[in-house]
Amino acid sequence: MKSFRRLPQHIGIIPDGNRRWAQHKGMNKQDGYESGLRPGLEVYELCLELGIKELTFYGFTVDNTKRPSAQIRAFRKACVDAVEYLASKDADLLVVGNTQSPFFPKALLPYTERTRCGSGRIKVNFLANYGWNWDLNYAARNGTIGSSGNVVDGIASSDISRIDLIIRWGGGRRLSGFLPIQSVYADFYVVDEMWPDYCSAQFHKALEWYQDQDITLGG
Repeated sequence: MKSFRRLPQHIGIIPDGNRRWAQHKGMNKQDGYESGLRPGLEVYELCLELGIKELTFYGFTVDNTKRPSAQIRAFRKACVDAVEYLASKDADLLVVGNTQSPFFPKALLPYTERTRCGSGRIKVNFLANYGWNWDLNYAARNGTIGSSGNVVDGIASSDISRIDLIIRWGGGRRLSGFLPIQSVYADFYVVDEMWPDYCSAQFHKALEWYQDQDITLGG
């Protein structure tokens, strides 16, 4: 295992390119989601080995549910399969998303409160049916702003910490609504390869790049 002088405490993963990958393979677009399971599980295992403290996966968004029904079924199933796998491992697991919507998978409801699985060696957050505006308006809708008056205390994702490094596969150069509060000072690394073509070398290159970033947090 390669050693690094500095590791991010919290890594966010945007796993893009599943549909494009499937099309390039002559498959239906929805077939790419199942092929995205292996990369996520390998990233989890690698972060566990490296001693990363927290890991957040972008599962699917409220906007994604505007896609054709076959794709919706496929990415919902992939998210359930991924979370159930993580629940069988050593993870302090949390699923964040709009549970009031019929698109939120009912199988994930038990994990909407942080759940210690195994020895809980790493915090793993999974965004399912997540929307940035739903997240930020949660306090206003539910009257949950903390006694400190800090709006961050009342957002739906308040149990997710600030992100140090975001890695996006698929070549896109945008956050796509990914945890806007926690991403405020995150370094952003783009992998041009599509998510189902993940390999550990891509992840290691992101960590090598991170070594040279000037972490000031605005100071």
